[in-house]
Amino acid sequence: MTSTYLPAVLPGAGATDYARYMRTDDLLTLQRRPDEWVHPDELLFQIVHQSSELWLKLTRSQLTRASDHLAADQPGAAELVLRRAALSLQLITEQLHMLRHLNPAQFALIRTVLGNGSGFESPGWREVRSATTELDTAFSRLLTSLGITPVALYREGQPSDPLYRVAEALVELDERIALWRTEHYTVATRIIGHGVLGTRDTPVDSLARLITHRRFPTLWEARTELTEASPRGRHGGQARR
Repeated sequence: MTSTYLPAVLPGAGATDYARYMRTDDLLTLQRRPDEWVHPDELLFQIVHQSSELWLKLTRSQLTRASDHLAADQPGAAELVLRRAALSLQLITEQLHMLRHLNPAQFALIRTVLGNGSGFESPGWREVRSATTELDTAFSRLLTSLGITPVALYREGQPSDPLYRVAEALVELDERIALWRTEHYTVATRIIGHGVLGTRDTPVDSLARLITHRRFPTLWEARTELTEASPRGRHGGQARR
């Protein structure tokens, strides 16, 4: 039984409306051709990174929307898109597992055609980094306008409180970034080793130092302040032997 397609009615290139809307003719030609490969695993390497850029583009869009919702005092709507952004980061972290299938010797060959290209130059991550800064500012402004500090939000807020839920969504987003960086570092050292330089002559071990960097520091500082203000935090706990 053969499938039939309805005539394409959308404008653009492609034999079907699916191809025209999704622009698959363009999308599937963005990878290096087999006659350009120095090794077939270039396709795996390139698709993982290209698809990551698409997910980061979506993440950037969701974070911008979240900032707009916070500016309009709509924390419930902000939380929704923040959860989407966190899921996008989870997906790009999981697809990094594909890079574990790269043979170190074969990847050393692939590196010869990467030029000075590096993940540090990712336009998607640059945009996400900018968006998280804007988001941190938007949330801080909202709390300030309401006369609420992060510590007070956690001390007095309830899990059902929209502001509390936004704060937790921001923390989750930060965790997803840290997990992504952790996986990136783990995969990089698994493939090219420790104590070596990346394509931009950047030590691969420098990736480890980025893992603890926080995009929403006041929400983490609030946890520390609450812990230190508690009786156990002031006096310290008994060390287990």
